[in-house]
Amino acid sequence: MVRHISSGSTFEEMIGYSRAVVDDHYVHVSGTTGMDYSVMVMPTTIELQVQQCLANIRQALEEAGSSLDKVVRVHYYLPDGNDFEKCWPYLRDAFSVAKPAATMLQVPLMTPEMKIEIEVTALR
Repeated sequence: MVRHISSGSTFEEMIGYSRAVVDDHYVHVSGTTGMDYSVMVMPTTIELQVQQCLANIRQALEEAGSSLDKVVRVHYYLPDGNDFEKCWPYLRDAFSVAKPAATMLQVPLMTPEMKIEIEVTALR
């Protein structure tokens, strides 16, 4: 059985994806940016964006019956790898229990104001 979770973002409908897909064993959360979907605003700093990314991910995981503590894999995508260290305190707080396998990649993102995108897989 597969269940789709939406954040309510207009991007999901326009592009054709789900914020998360839940299967029998895992919750697969799509790459998530720092967009605050309640007001459709992107914060301006990497620190605010990573906090909002994690809040967006947390919300999807909780709706799926999981949590940040059950994350087993995380991918971080940043256009400027030098910004990654600024994220560490927030990532350490979010994943201190789960301690997931992790990868950070330096890649261009969809728009210049996006400073980070995070994708996770968690146990149900």
